[in-house]
Amino acid sequence: MPSPRLSSSLCSTAFPSTTPCNWASPPPPSPCAIAVRWFLICLSKNCTNTWWSDVNLPSFFSFSPEVQRARRLRQPLVALETAVVTHGLPYPVNASLAADMEAEVRAHGAVPATVGVVRGKVCIGLEGSDLEHLAADKPMRKISRRDFGAAIARGESGGTTVAGTLLAAHRAGIRVFATGGIGGVHREAPFDVSADLPALAETPLVVVCAGAKSILDLPATLERLETLSVPVVGYRTDDFPAFYARRSGLPVPLRADSPREVVALAQAHWQMGMNSAVLLVVPPPEETALPEDFMERAVAQALEEARAQGISGQAVTPFLLSRVAALTEGRSLEANLSLLLNNARLAAQVAAAFPDVGRKMV
Repeated sequence: MPSPRLSSSLCSTAFPSTTPCNWASPPPPSPCAIAVRWFLICLSKNCTNTWWSDVNLPSFFSFSPEVQRARRLRQPLVALETAVVTHGLPYPVNASLAADMEAEVRAHGAVPATVGVVRGKVCIGLEGSDLEHLAADKPMRKISRRDFGAAIARGESGGTTVAGTLLAAHRAGIRVFATGGIGGVHREAPFDVSADLPALAETPLVVVCAGAKSILDLPATLERLETLSVPVVGYRTDDFPAFYARRSGLPVPLRADSPREVVALAQAHWQMGMNSAVLLVVPPPEETALPEDFMERAVAQALEEARAQGISGQAVTPFLLSRVAALTEGRSLEANLSLLLNNARLAAQVAAAFPDVGRKMV
């Protein structure tokens, strides 16, 4: 049976400016149309680690060989911050912690991508000498989202905060990030809000943490996260952890009990068109966690000392954490190190649970 064809008179009447119509033989799509269609499919599936993800990366991005290979082979990647290295812990504890977190990520099926700025380069994955530079040399810039431009232009080095790491990791196509605790709304100063919160609202990663730092106003921080449409998911818990303490007494709105459940929730969230992070909160390990009332007394005293000394801005959090460590005779430091390793382990498991892991890039 011949192919159905419109008569030339009917075709010229309906489409006067076209060539004769042949419904059975449409023209093949152009290479450009195929590329656009593939690009839109990738967007609809939230494919961040694809062959086109490097197209718009600036020249000041630098990938370690381990991370570059993982990207090519589509191995699971976990971003790690460096503000804890440059501003959170003393040397050499900070260098040992960074190496231990990377080892935990590798041991649980993923590749660590420690993020930092080294001499004006945004490094995704740090070599040993670069990590030692950030850990040992002073002073270092503390790099949040607003600080990248100055650090890059001036060739400076620094540790990236939660907000800074989120930005760099997302540009690099990484979907999972492990940290200790996020910033939030400060106690007695509701106008003082960490840049971490708007970054979480605008960056689609799974962020694994032990809640917000206990020096903060936790109820106000949770309220702000709700306003910003950031899902807060308790991992095998119904209680929002308070960083050093396993419980804050504040309920979490969502719960997940496996890495696959976390990934399913995150993918559905992003496929709805949401660009916010999914905040996965994990209680610190029971053997090192501190009692809530004990921590509260130490935090209250540290806050009073900060007010008396007029400490403000980016210096507040490092001062408070240092004073809390002294007031707890090192127990808070032990809890901090333990929860960071615990979060790195879980982040690796979540990264490995994404269904497209292991498919090589074209």
